[in-house]
Amino acid sequence: MQKPLAYRMRPKNISEVVGQQDLVGPGKIIDRMVKAKILSSMILYGPPGTGKTSIASAIAGSTKYAFRILNAATDTKKDLQIVAEEAKMSGTVILLLDEIHRLDKTKQDFLLPLLESGQIILIGATTENPYININPAIRSRTQIFQVNPLSSSDIKTAVNRALADSQNGLGNYNVNLNDDAFEFLTNSTNGDLRSALNALELCVKSTPEENGIITVTLKDIEACLQRKALTQDKNGDAHYNVISAFQKSIRGSDTDAALHYAARLIESGDLNSLTRRLMVIAYEDIGLANPSACQRTVMAVQAADRLGLPEGRIPLADAIIELCLSPKSNSGIAAIDAALSEVKSGNYGDIPKEIRDAHYQGAEKLGVVGYKFPHDFPGDWVRQQYLPDKIKNAKYYQPKENGKIEKAFSKQYQKLNLLKNGKDGN
Repeated sequence: MQKPLAYRMRPKNISEVVGQQDLVGPGKIIDRMVKAKILSSMILYGPPGTGKTSIASAIAGSTKYAFRILNAATDTKKDLQIVAEEAKMSGTVILLLDEIHRLDKTKQDFLLPLLESGQIILIGATTENPYININPAIRSRTQIFQVNPLSSSDIKTAVNRALADSQNGLGNYNVNLNDDAFEFLTNSTNGDLRSALNALELCVKSTPEENGIITVTLKDIEACLQRKALTQDKNGDAHYNVISAFQKSIRGSDTDAALHYAARLIESGDLNSLTRRLMVIAYEDIGLANPSACQRTVMAVQAADRLGLPEGRIPLADAIIELCLSPKSNSGIAAIDAALSEVKSGNYGDIPKEIRDAHYQGAEKLGVVGYKFPHDFPGDWVRQQYLPDKIKNAKYYQPKENGKIEKAFSKQYQKLNLLKNGKDGN
């Protein structure tokens, strides 16, 4: 039985990996590991179809080490023992362990000494947060790398490669992929390359030829992805226009408009874009004016992710309505962007000696003394310089008073600034 297109198109070396260039690009950490043949066990953490297995396969192909794939949930300790025996004979085996967050203690205890000795280079793959869901004993012996959803340009590269590849791809088929179908395919899978490639293969192999040409249309792609295009625009802008309109409607407190654009995303099956953007909106546009609404938005997104569609629409609707009707403040994002701008300029000076780390012998000789512990003073506050001399008077946070919460924050911020300047804060 022939393997799916996404499987056949897996990269054979690091240079063929699509996306994740911050990890596998020239001079980046995994590229350096491969070139030096100094591999460490790692955990690749990210959404489905973003290249976790591809990176593992490419590492093995580039180093010529044996490569084995097991699943922590379904494969047994005996399967691990077989890999361990092979590692003893060949020297090193790269083991991709899928769903590593489901590794039980028996298998973990068996693996740990093999990781310590370097006989097995473990590459764990998971969609779950490893800092929460993976045992500390495994975490301490691995490096954790986050992989991100692929960009539409990354997916376009992979689709074009698959259409041109006669050996593993669809190069033996005379395919005419319409522009609007191509744009929808590469923009609608939320960075999931596996879904895009497998939908493409289904389209190509299930669409009849006409005059020796297989013409794949937008309707064909919609049917194979089981998602509807938001509009049939040829520039691929509709998705981003809906996301933009959704955020601006919430920012503008138009509840009905926000629900309308959310409905468009739900109808297109794009739950990921909706939930991600909703969390961004909560902290970017509502922020300190209603922090509890931000927390409830995160809870609603978690509930929607667990429920899936169609039930996931219910907590999301509640969150959207609350955000629309909440007071708005963007002082948080404005403050961190102002701080980042100064840091990027590089002209900010040294950390004051009084607040540097002093937990080592010799700190006093280096002048790292004089720190005043605020808890030892009335009101848990004492006048003390925290910013470098060059920017000691910098102000990044510009408080707003668009809600009771931030109004209180604003009052406290102004009071502390007066105290810092030697004035009465009352």
